[in-house]
Amino acid sequence: MESIFFLIMRRMRAPLLALILAHSVAVLGLVLIPGVDDQGNPWRMGFFHAFYFVSYMATTIGFGEIPYAFTDAQRTWVMVTIYLTVIVWLYSIGTLIALLQDRALRRAFVENQFVRQVERMGEPFYLICGYGETGRALVATLVEGGGHAVVVDASPDRLDELKMEVIREQVPALLGESRNPENLQKAGLLNPMCRGVVALTPDNDANLKIAISAKLLRGDIKVICRADSKEVEANMASFGTDHIIDPFDTFALHLATAFQSPCLFLLRSWLTGKIGVDEEPVCMPGKGKWILCGYGRFGKAVYHRLKDEELETVVIEATPEKTGRPPDGILVTGWGTDEATLRAAGAEEAVGLVAGTDNDVNNLSIAMTAREINPDLFVVLRQNRQDNRVIVDAFGADIVMHASTIVADKIRILLATPMLVEFFGLGLFQEDQWSCTLFSRIAGLLENREPPEVWELVVNDERASAVTESIRRGHAVKLGHILTNPREREESLAAIVLLMIRHNGDRMLLPEREIFLEPGDQLLFCGSRLARSRMRWTLRNEHSLRYVRQGYSPRRGRVWKFLRGER
Repeated sequence: MESIFFLIMRRMRAPLLALILAHSVAVLGLVLIPGVDDQGNPWRMGFFHAFYFVSYMATTIGFGEIPYAFTDAQRTWVMVTIYLTVIVWLYSIGTLIALLQDRALRRAFVENQFVRQVERMGEPFYLICGYGETGRALVATLVEGGGHAVVVDASPDRLDELKMEVIREQVPALLGESRNPENLQKAGLLNPMCRGVVALTPDNDANLKIAISAKLLRGDIKVICRADSKEVEANMASFGTDHIIDPFDTFALHLATAFQSPCLFLLRSWLTGKIGVDEEPVCMPGKGKWILCGYGRFGKAVYHRLKDEELETVVIEATPEKTGRPPDGILVTGWGTDEATLRAAGAEEAVGLVAGTDNDVNNLSIAMTAREINPDLFVVLRQNRQDNRVIVDAFGADIVMHASTIVADKIRILLATPMLVEFFGLGLFQEDQWSCTLFSRIAGLLENREPPEVWELVVNDERASAVTESIRRGHAVKLGHILTNPREREESLAAIVLLMIRHNGDRMLLPEREIFLEPGDQLLFCGSRLARSRMRWTLRNEHSLRYVRQGYSPRRGRVWKFLRGER
């Protein structure tokens, strides 16, 4: 507000001074020029009457001469002051209109409204820095899931797109550089309701500065950053950035999971909402030759994963002098969009192809040409721009790698259910049969093939008040108790505990129902929405908990106490 006030005063200073001077001269002249009353006696107008007359005269209202008819001298002075004040008013109004159209003032008003809107937010929110493709996907996911977000971006066109998005609620947005600490403070970084900062700008240095600013100004806040450079990742990790996401390494890890544990890959895709319950899983080809087109950062990440699987890999790269050559030296120089280059790489006998350049048109051309040579080829297609989604979907690649979607999905999981990321990490150390069995168990719990619900629980007074109170009273509560239907004790809820982190830090995959709960335990559940809803009764209602533990719940209300004669 101070900046708005001083901007207005600076621009309106000259018009206001002109108005004051014109009115002062007009009032002074009316006071000094003698007049006559209705009896013909000499009379002089007082300052009050003079100011009153000039006020409605200068605004062209024109009530008439007061309190008596003017003399010729007075009327002559009034004619002079009429033109003087009208000109000054026109000048002032013109300056005011120009001021209201001033871009700096309008931006100041918008920023002031934005700051007030953020200050009034009474629910937890996340600060999203950068509204590109990744930011758009993340904001839409957060809002549709019932969360709240605040956006900072330096592009007015992107913020206009945000205003036009069809989402559940309006998202506050600030136009400005997100690397500026003052803009981060305006966007609510110091607000107690701010739960995390997500840096998604395309500039690694900007993301680095955002992470540093967030950690210095709010050391307790969660910071998630996107990074496309190993050096920047190491720098971010050095000062405690909570999560650093490289989309290329993340996708390469997903691809390796699909090779090593197909059921875990299917389970990951299912629990994170990438595929539906009834969709067919991706079946990776067996041993054979793979062709990798593009040896940039994405190509290098995928290449190392393919070599880890001991797969024969042929690289096609048009500019090896810039990107470097693969360690084994198997390289075909070219773009891969022509048939000759693909045949030279052995597309006829290959089992898989990765079209991984930074150009969507080239990737589609590579994939289409390769499929003409070998219709059975397993195709992994890299999508760089969201607006090419229609043609990418029309091609029908086996796996599509879209960096923005990968980053948005991982951040969404980190914000909503961070234990799920740890669960998948521990699942990599299990046999594939373990993942297949778990997938079948979860599918058997769901009725009507509804998508599985994934949620977390911390055993504390806020989330499980009945459980913690029962433990304090010396009554043990087992994991199986909260997995029991509070309406029918003989039935179990349609839910599975995927991961349990004890209060001392121990991790347990698929813990047994007989384990006793302790305050501070963290649980990751998967099941139906109905099971999650009914579990809340057991966690927060002492009567429901006593029923699932003992099979009955004594009446403890005042009426029942009175009927039993208790005080």
